[in-house]
Amino acid sequence: MDFGLVLQTDPPASRVVSLMKRAERNGFRYGWTFDSAVLWQEPFVIYSQILANTQKLHIGPMVTNPGTRTWEVTASTFATLNDMYGNRTVCGIGRGDSAMRVAGRKPNTLARLGEAIDVIRDLAEGREAEVDGNPLRLPWVQDGKLPVWMAAYGPKALALAGEKADGFILQLADPYLTEWMVGSVRQAAERAGRDPDALTICVAAPAYVGEDLAHARDQCRWFGGMVGNHVADLVGRYGEHSGMVPDALTEYIKAREGYDYSHHGRAGNPSADFVPDEIVDRFCLLGPPEAHIEKLRVLRDLGVDQFAVYDMHDAQEATIDAYGEHVIPALRT
Repeated sequence: MDFGLVLQTDPPASRVVSLMKRAERNGFRYGWTFDSAVLWQEPFVIYSQILANTQKLHIGPMVTNPGTRTWEVTASTFATLNDMYGNRTVCGIGRGDSAMRVAGRKPNTLARLGEAIDVIRDLAEGREAEVDGNPLRLPWVQDGKLPVWMAAYGPKALALAGEKADGFILQLADPYLTEWMVGSVRQAAERAGRDPDALTICVAAPAYVGEDLAHARDQCRWFGGMVGNHVADLVGRYGEHSGMVPDALTEYIKAREGYDYSHHGRAGNPSADFVPDEIVDRFCLLGPPEAHIEKLRVLRDLGVDQFAVYDMHDAQEATIDAYGEHVIPALRT
């Protein structure tokens, strides 16, 4: 199993770079950041510094979207980083939550997302693609490689990930839901004539190493609020108890009352007060290293190739170091 570190690009950018360097020293192979231009600093500028200060770390957004940048700009940015640092980027992409809504826009449609996946990958790898009816190619790209991993929750999005993407990003670490969603993605891949085992499966969730579970839950409760945004969209689209989305994912948002993006992805987010302890325990990894190892082995057996640690809490360095000392070696052997 591979491991990734997920950060927000809060200033100073030098701290983001420093934490990514620390992650690589501790055995992490991927470095991810949020991508929301209003809430945080521009990640692609910071990626250049991360890549320059690491040797093998692969870098990408978790996740970008097809609406905040034109597709040829996104592809050219990835391709430029790859040309400079040797194909060490991954394009995590989704419909767009905070990046779109904070700017007063709706998330992108799945049809637009599916088209963008093909165009961005083709352009970044040097092939011709059609953008707004015009054939385009980046003539300077040589031996470019850009895996595109799609984030998804709902049935239509999961199907699109299986049909189009090189990898699937699931932003929660509940084994029951992981099994259901990974199965849906791989079934869609098979229906589309693709090799379902060729897709990389990445589970991303907060991890907090320590004995004080009450404190760990409070530091990670924000994640249930963030996931709740996507769940609320699914309930609005399919209704409750529709059979399209597992009740285990939708039940907990009944007490949800709006959402304030100024606290998005942050410990102490008051918009996450509705999230019960049970959901925090199911969606996140908490407790001593042994508890993390046990849950990660279950996820690995379900086909998860990478666990990406959301490290937005008051023990960032300690979590990176604990994973490097205890967790990553146990999952690599």
